[in-house]
Amino acid sequence: MTNNAKFCGLRLGSVTMETELTSKRVGFSGILDPLLSPDHYSCIYVLYKYLLPLNWAADGDSEDVIPTIPQGKSSGTVLPFVGVACLGAILFGYHLGVVNGALEYLAKDLGIAENTVLQGWIVSTLLAGATVGSFTGGALADKFGRTRTFQLDAIPLAVGAFLCATAQSVQTMIIGRLLAGIGIGVTSAIVPLYISEISPTEIRGALGSVNQLFICIGILVALVVGLPLAGNPIWWRTMFGIAIVPSVLLALGMGISPESPRWLYQQGKISEAEKAIKTLYGKERVAAVMHDLRAASQGSSEPEAGWFDLFSSRYWKVVSVGAALFLFQQLAGINAVVYYSTSVFRSAGIASDVAASALVGASNVFGTAVASSLMDRQGRKSLLITSFTGMEHNLVGCFYVSPFPFFYLEGPCTILWHPCCPWDCSLCPILLLGAGPVPALLLPEIFASRIRAKAVSLSLGHIG
Repeated sequence: MTNNAKFCGLRLGSVTMETELTSKRVGFSGILDPLLSPDHYSCIYVLYKYLLPLNWAADGDSEDVIPTIPQGKSSGTVLPFVGVACLGAILFGYHLGVVNGALEYLAKDLGIAENTVLQGWIVSTLLAGATVGSFTGGALADKFGRTRTFQLDAIPLAVGAFLCATAQSVQTMIIGRLLAGIGIGVTSAIVPLYISEISPTEIRGALGSVNQLFICIGILVALVVGLPLAGNPIWWRTMFGIAIVPSVLLALGMGISPESPRWLYQQGKISEAEKAIKTLYGKERVAAVMHDLRAASQGSSEPEAGWFDLFSSRYWKVVSVGAALFLFQQLAGINAVVYYSTSVFRSAGIASDVAASALVGASNVFGTAVASSLMDRQGRKSLLITSFTGMEHNLVGCFYVSPFPFFYLEGPCTILWHPCCPWDCSLCPILLLGAGPVPALLLPEIFASRIRAKAVSLSLGHIG
């Protein structure tokens, strides 16, 4: 393999870098290699052999990498600004999970307890809004900048939460969920983008996975906040209203956070870029980072790409890889667990159904924390393969313990939920070991600068 080896229009990294990364990942890959033959796990085999090269870049953009921040002691600080951005991730998880325990109670309050269609609309409208938001988030981030987009995004997040909390009709609730969905769709695109662009190389993997960790924390908070519902049926309004607080904090926090140095440099705001670099990494790193930004700019002086450029022969293959990663992630069925685990446990006859769902949320956080600690040591690829393989075993096992009578609405159904519960709980940490956090971190790394924001948005359009 040479330095210029390519597959599907993607240029692989140098032999030296590949050898170094491979040696760091031998723990997982060495075990899985014998299993991942063309005769086994065909979908995973395609991912392993073809869709996940070690270092991606689109043709003509191999020099366009996120700047390599010199390692060593720094007088700057990144973590507080990553924390502010992660408020968006918390809101993403919270709005996903808040309906889990609240659905039964809000349905009674709004008079739709027997109308499962309208209940489904309340759940799914959030996803429709998220799809719209994820497609527009990248364009907004390119036009207004990352921090300003966060501030604009706080408006639908706060207004949507307020409408849901005060809704007296199904129509108001659906409008509120739609606005909240647009808000979390935008955050899903710009949180990983912003974090990847301000994070030092040596800790970018860990900080990138923090996005998924805080999404899981948001889900867990939503499930724990639902515990008082049994004693206070109108508590569901407070649950939705709580989301207003982090929305306001996100807007205020981004007002004092530095803009992405990369975006500032691309806009020709050199002095502002230097100021942002000084804040993030310290004044001793300004010259080195500016040199990297200049080198990347000289290698690719083209303007920002349009939406149709994503489907050009130059970029469509790498964009397809990013979209496929999120598509496979969503097809694992994690959303069904997030939205309906309380209903599942209630059908199983578990008295503390909300508490059981909170336990599932805790397993989410645990799995993501483990992935964060392994991200930079084991590498993105080996975590993805391990996670997808584990999920395949999990879903096959769930199928075998749930015979076809599972599909009946009464009778055997209530019995057959019980053997499924352990598989439901184990799906979350397995997914969050790799398939959950890795795609959001990997996308900004593999996309060229001129398509990054829009390509991330397009790939995230599969969420929900």
